[in-house]
Amino acid sequence: MMERGVLALRRRGRVALLVAWMVMTSFQDVGGNEERFGEKGRVIELDDSNFDSAISTFDYILVDFYAPWCGHCQRLSPQLDSAASVLADGDKPIVLAKINADKFTGIASKYEVSAYPTLKFFIKGFPTDYTGPRKAELLIPYLKKMAAPDVSILKSNREIQEFIEGSNKIFPMFIGFDINESLLAGLAKQYKKRAWFAVAEDFTDEVMMEYDFDKKPALLALRPEYREQDTFYGPFEGGFLNEFIQQSLLPLCVPIRYDTLKLIQEDARPIALTIMKDEREDESLQIIKMLKAAASGNRDLIFAFVGLAQWEEFVDTFNVGEGTKLPIIIVWNGDSEYHSVVGLETLNVENLGLEINSFLEGYRQGKTVKKSIKEPSFVDFLKSFFNIRSLYILLFVIVILMVIWNMSISEKEETVERENLRQERLAEGRQFNDATESSIENTENSESKGRLKED
Repeated sequence: MMERGVLALRRRGRVALLVAWMVMTSFQDVGGNEERFGEKGRVIELDDSNFDSAISTFDYILVDFYAPWCGHCQRLSPQLDSAASVLADGDKPIVLAKINADKFTGIASKYEVSAYPTLKFFIKGFPTDYTGPRKAELLIPYLKKMAAPDVSILKSNREIQEFIEGSNKIFPMFIGFDINESLLAGLAKQYKKRAWFAVAEDFTDEVMMEYDFDKKPALLALRPEYREQDTFYGPFEGGFLNEFIQQSLLPLCVPIRYDTLKLIQEDARPIALTIMKDEREDESLQIIKMLKAAASGNRDLIFAFVGLAQWEEFVDTFNVGEGTKLPIIIVWNGDSEYHSVVGLETLNVENLGLEINSFLEGYRQGKTVKKSIKEPSFVDFLKSFFNIRSLYILLFVIVILMVIWNMSISEKEETVERENLRQERLAEGRQFNDATESSIENTENSESKGRLKED
């Protein structure tokens, strides 16, 4: 019996050693992943031989499908290099990689890559299109957001504070207090690319005082970039929760930029747009303050502003010319039409509160004139896609091409002229030869006739 027990212990010991060896091997494999594909914190170069292995090895990997001749790809490359080391050192490491899609066309075709550069973010092997920012300082938090869980669970005051401080300021945050995670799960997945979501399961009254809400359950909406906060106390059923989240994704008054335009146009609400001379002037700052106050009580509209000095090409599409007195306020549908309220074409800055309220009242009563935005000219179209330096470079290239084309035409014309001249000279030569031969023949005939007379 004792011998059997000893044998059993030995077998168990061998099994334990085997399990320990397997665990150690697995850790070694994980640790060696970076080494197998390249130095840690560097952008990995992929090809046909290692692409599938890379996306199956790493839980989170962003792949840049590029072409060596592509100018946009060349500008993106240093941004990825800068971000790679930062993303590799996080709690959830994110690997950056690239593949020459112009060379490895089979892989490019498999993932429906038709333009360069195309970015795909693979989460546990499953690809999703990356359409976020491409500058390193914005790309880093954006990828961290995509790799984060849909809803984070916070179990103490400290975890709440760390979540708020650790989440980048470019995204709004929604934190549920005494709210079941299942209530936010679907909406968190829907808005994953645009906001952070969390549920606080354990917290004290100190947190409630710090973030200024006095009852539970509550959903806190924080927009750190704009230093704004909203609180929702329900009801949490039906579409009320979704409506609150959708409206809270944007700040109370949105500055019109290239990036915010996309967010605005994803929202179905009409846009109360104020056009001013310069957003930085004291008068403009006062207008923005009053617009925020109006926005908090009119959440069925998006309130936005833009300065002529900040984006002249955009402002020009609303038929704002040199003679237009600014500021003006309109309601834009986000597309090709906008409405002016009769009698309130220009805001009187001396009585802003009353002017804005009158505008909103006139709009809701239908006292408006519908107008169409001005279609951009070809030059405006170019300006919208190129900065002035790029435009000069483009024009320079066009001039060079025209010069080359004119030179080629001139060369062809010269070649034709030389050929025509050669043909003319040949023709003259033939005529000369014919005349000479005729003259010789006539001379010979005359001499023959002379000899006949002598005879």
